[in-house]
Amino acid sequence: MNALAIKKGASRHSAYDLRNPMDDRQETHTLAVLVDNEAGVLARVIGLFSGRGYNIESLTVAEVDHEGHLSRITIVTTGTPAVIEQIKAQLARIVPVHGVNDLTVEGPSVERELALIKVAGTGDKRVEAMRLAEVFRARVVDTTLESFVFEITGAPEKVDAFVSLMRPLGLTDVARTGVAAIARGVGGAVSARPVP
Repeated sequence: MNALAIKKGASRHSAYDLRNPMDDRQETHTLAVLVDNEAGVLARVIGLFSGRGYNIESLTVAEVDHEGHLSRITIVTTGTPAVIEQIKAQLARIVPVHGVNDLTVEGPSVERELALIKVAGTGDKRVEAMRLAEVFRARVVDTTLESFVFEITGAPEKVDAFVSLMRPLGLTDVARTGVAAIARGVGGAVSARPVP
């Protein structure tokens, strides 16, 4: 029992960082990495993961500052607390990286994913697919006499649930963007590395 009622896994900036680095339990973390928008940077970041046997569950990259030539890489990865800390430290040492934030432990964040889901079916299965799409607020972006393509946006868990419900109704294909995440509130932005 936590007598102070402090959320387990509080921010690393907090005096109450209660995460045990020796814990062998696997955790999923969302990392936001601010990098120079230049050729080869993504390959260096991905090389860090593949070279050390770390897994990437989701990866999104986009330019966020055209004038500053900066891109944001959002990575969802899984590992023990010690492995996650090692990943963050190694990412921060790569030269074109300006900042690394662990959105999972640094406070509340918003995570969204977009997916295109193709479902083939006729009759009752087609009607049921449309009914479920309405419940999940998925939009029909393409239709033929034999199939639908739905577009759904939301938390990864919502997309997972929709996909699993579509399987028995004739799911034929899924395309997912990966997680885009941002910290809630004023703070929590990906901070640039201090200039030496």
